[in-house]
Amino acid sequence: MSASGLDVAEDAWRKAKRSVGNGACVEVATGREIVAVRDSKDPDGPILMPSAARWRSFVAGAKQGAFDEL
Repeated sequence: MSASGLDVAEDAWRKAKRSVGNGACVEVATGREIVAVRDSKDPDGPILMPSAARWRSFVAGAKQGAFDEL
């Protein structure tokens, strides 16, 4: 699969280990500079592509509870 110039092999996508399989998941494929994020229910749909640094910042914030009140 190619997303805006980023070539992502179908087997590169992964879900969280704690995913419960209820269809409310995202999948990620990581690269050196870009992380591709998609809805697991719609693999042919839109793909978000934050920089790897932004993705790390987002994940760190989520782990610290920064988005719990949103």
